[in-house]
Amino acid sequence: MPDGAAATLQQQLAHRHQFDDVEQQREATSLGMWVFLVTEIMFFGGMFTLYVVYRALYPEAFAYASHHLDIRLGTTNTTVLITSSFTMALAVYGAQTGRRRLLMGALLVTMLLGSVFLGIKGMEYSHKFAEGLVPGAAFVYEGPDARHAQLFFSLYFALTGFHALHMIIGLGLLTWLLLGAWRARFGPAYHSPVEICGLYWHFVDIVWIFLFPLLYLVGFHLH
Repeated sequence: MPDGAAATLQQQLAHRHQFDDVEQQREATSLGMWVFLVTEIMFFGGMFTLYVVYRALYPEAFAYASHHLDIRLGTTNTTVLITSSFTMALAVYGAQTGRRRLLMGALLVTMLLGSVFLGIKGMEYSHKFAEGLVPGAAFVYEGPDARHAQLFFSLYFALTGFHALHMIIGLGLLTWLLLGAWRARFGPAYHSPVEICGLYWHFVDIVWIFLFPLLYLVGFHLH
């Protein structure tokens, strides 16, 4: 798309008719995302609270059960997500400054890192299925207090499963942004979609920062 046509398109997108001006439109989109993230905090907060309560009730069972999680894979995934937050910030900067190549490149790298995270998580899940640590009739656990250990793994799959679902949604959003960047829809005049999707991605990363110590490091003192 020629630069002139791209600039015109960005100006049109920057001010939709239902808003008084560009600033009001930007504030409305940002507010909408923050309200959505508050509901997500409440959702994950409830699950975290449930985990903390049961962790307090059965500390030894949870600590020993956590030994069956691969801390190396968990640490690798933590590094991957922290790096993806940096590349997502670069994508936002590229959109704000009109650096289309930086925007597209940073989005691609962020998507690659997100895919790596999901691949590693899938590997972890396959290990748990092979070891018989998936809660249910086929659950097999040779450590102490198997009933409460099964509760730990129920929470593990629930927390990490919902987090992975949010990651998949995030990858879908980044794919949409990448298509828009390729069509030169984003630039200094119009970049709020990149910013609000960036907020979502950072939120998902922060959730993992809490999940990692709660699940993987809870029994570290017993090693």
